[in-house]
Amino acid sequence: MPDTPMPAATADEAPDVEATDAQRALGRLLHIMARLRDPVTGCPWDREQDFATIAPYAIEEAYEVADTIARQDWDGLPDELGDLLLQVVYHAQMGAEAGRFDFATVARMIGDKMVRRHPHVFGDATLAQGQWEDGKERERAARARRGTLDNVPVGLPALLRARKLSARAARVGFDWDNVAGVMGKVDEEVAELKAELESGDKARIQDELGDVLFTLATLARKLDLDPEACLRHANAKFTRRFTEMEHDLAHRGLALRDVDVSVMEEGWQVVKRRERGET
Repeated sequence: MPDTPMPAATADEAPDVEATDAQRALGRLLHIMARLRDPVTGCPWDREQDFATIAPYAIEEAYEVADTIARQDWDGLPDELGDLLLQVVYHAQMGAEAGRFDFATVARMIGDKMVRRHPHVFGDATLAQGQWEDGKERERAARARRGTLDNVPVGLPALLRARKLSARAARVGFDWDNVAGVMGKVDEEVAELKAELESGDKARIQDELGDVLFTLATLARKLDLDPEACLRHANAKFTRRFTEMEHDLAHRGLALRDVDVSVMEEGWQVVKRRERGET
């Protein structure tokens, strides 16, 4: 006998069968955070934190989630997601203490936003190309946004913010026609950096190096790539190759401090060839 499909949940309800355990676990977490922040019996460290001091942890935990996914550590992912959820709960508790908002406000607002942005799921509309971004643009206009680049968070990692800034500018036509155009700009910025390297002016070198990085972030956007993900991949590759090179030298009884850079470079090239299946 074929399974009878469960009726789809509406925008205002969720299946009770799935919600019970989740509600209980979330309620316990909210209670734990309230206890930690209790002005009399709470944890001294947790009590003295504020929005500004906790914010960096939210960024850190988000990157740890991304790293766990990149490593496909599915057993470790729930733990990392829990750390990230804790940051939301922490900020919600501080908001409640200040009389500004609470966790229910946060959950209700994101729920309302998801319903509003998916009329093809929760309403009668059909999905159209660009509908998500169009909806976001209308919401920004409703908040009386002053300029095209307003509300791109300053606290984002610099490469990610650069990509978002160039994407926002591109939506009003300030963009290159193709990848070749951006590559030309990369070459131009690298040439300007080389010229400033000869000057020795550190401030001007910093300015030109920033232009190179910003243009590379734009190139990543044109290639539909995340520059942060590209750099994380490069970091992981460098770490893997450097560590393997170091181990190879150790097997030969050599320590990095005892060899010059030419020996390390030779070992590095051996590792690269091994990765490519050339040795």
